[in-house]
Amino acid sequence: MNVFDYVVVSIDGDYANLRRTDVEGEELKLVARALLPDGIREGSRLHYEWMEYTLVE
Repeated sequence: MNVFDYVVVSIDGDYANLRRTDVEGEELKLVARALLPDGIREGSRLHYEWMEYTLVE
C-alpha cells in the first residue's frame, strides 16, 4: 500500500501539479482536479492513501 503526502504547487485549468513532501528533487505529479478534493488551492497539503486524496487542514 502506498501512502504519500503532497503539496499543491500549481493549478492549471483541470489539472494540478503536486510535489511529494518526503522526497527532495522529486518531479511534479500531474493529477486531474476531478480526482482531488474540493477547495484545493496552491499550497494546499494532501494525503494520498488507498487511491484517494484527502485535504490536510
